[in-house]
Amino acid sequence: MPNFRQDFIRFAVQQNVLRFGEFQTKAGRLSPYFFNAGLFNDGASLRNLSQFYAQAILASGLPFDMLFGPAYKGITLAAGAAIALDEQGRNVPFCYNRKEAKDHGEGGMTVGAKLQGRVLIIDDVISAGTSVRESIELIRAAGAQPCGVAIALDRMERGQGELSAVQEVQRNFGIPVVSIATLDDLLGYLQGEALLVQNLAAVQSYRNRYGVKND
Repeated sequence: MPNFRQDFIRFAVQQNVLRFGEFQTKAGRLSPYFFNAGLFNDGASLRNLSQFYAQAILASGLPFDMLFGPAYKGITLAAGAAIALDEQGRNVPFCYNRKEAKDHGEGGMTVGAKLQGRVLIIDDVISAGTSVRESIELIRAAGAQPCGVAIALDRMERGQGELSAVQEVQRNFGIPVVSIATLDDLLGYLQGEALLVQNLAAVQSYRNRYGVKND
């Protein structure tokens, strides 16, 4: 396991982005943990988050030509990841979409570099997959090729069926999903943290009840 996965979980806990307790999910489940990437909301935390994205993307070996950030959260994530990748010696263009087409000036649905080649989508998590589907449609409509999705945390949790939201994206669109960390990485982290190990049983129980196996 690359160290950056455990480092990311530790960082998310320190930033209070990853919390433990009892939280109700959109599916109505009571989850013993909650991850809110919107709380990476200052310069230092965004820089660190972006560096984790760059590490995960480069470690995956996934070939790509540019980044795309779905509005709104994906805008800063794609920009930050592009900066962090450049710091690692990989300078790539990026762009993002508007929620509504601009009818003056340069117009259009996207801002930034032209969509072309192999496009890697950058988002925080995959829940229902709506953002990914809309991004893929936009990328293909521009004549480019969606080549994958990079997210911060894979909850490895069943959706409406037997597959997780991440697995459904991989199956439905035939593209890989790269995550900085997964629920299994979180479990591994909890095992080694004396101050947080009391949460291990609850998270493991939730994993046993709602989890899926990674491909």
